[in-house]
Amino acid sequence: MTNSLGDEQAVGGAVTLGLLAAWALHDLEELATVPGWWRRNLPALRERYPAVPEAVWRRAGSVEGREFAVAVGAMAAVVASASVAGRLSGGRSAAYQTALGAFGLHGLVHLAQAGLVRGYTPGSATSPLIVVPFTLWARRRLRRAGVLRATRPRDLVVGLGLAGAATVGAHAVARRLTGDSRRARVTSARPR
Repeated sequence: MTNSLGDEQAVGGAVTLGLLAAWALHDLEELATVPGWWRRNLPALRERYPAVPEAVWRRAGSVEGREFAVAVGAMAAVVASASVAGRLSGGRSAAYQTALGAFGLHGLVHLAQAGLVRGYTPGSATSPLIVVPFTLWARRRLRRAGVLRATRPRDLVVGLGLAGAATVGAHAVARRLTGDSRRARVTSARPR
């Protein structure tokens, strides 16, 4: 298939909507492992990294499975929006390309986390198998189609910052949506 650029390949759904598919496979790993992993590893992490503020450990340990699942759902909306923007623009969308870059960097962060703890961390299995290879493949396809924007170091920082903000926002939404039910469970468990 050719596009208006002549012999170069058009960017199709595998590249643009594939971001959402790759993200979903990666986040299935996280959904299956995050709550239990934190319960098992939090005490050892606290001991190994005493310089990390206690508030960080409390927050990490307080995320319940239901809250994490809702946060993943909220993030799905962000990734889906970026993927659709990519599809509608033939891969030219800045939102799509930023999300793609952030996804790849996210995979590298998972690998760094696994290195820091010297073992498995949620997301580290699918990062080298799905996240990083998909990102490299999609970027190669965008480059061949002539639509890949040049990536500057500043773009990487912005992409990671936006990914971090989206993650914090997704967890804030999840905490808000699940907080009332958590309070209801605590209230109903109290003796009358």
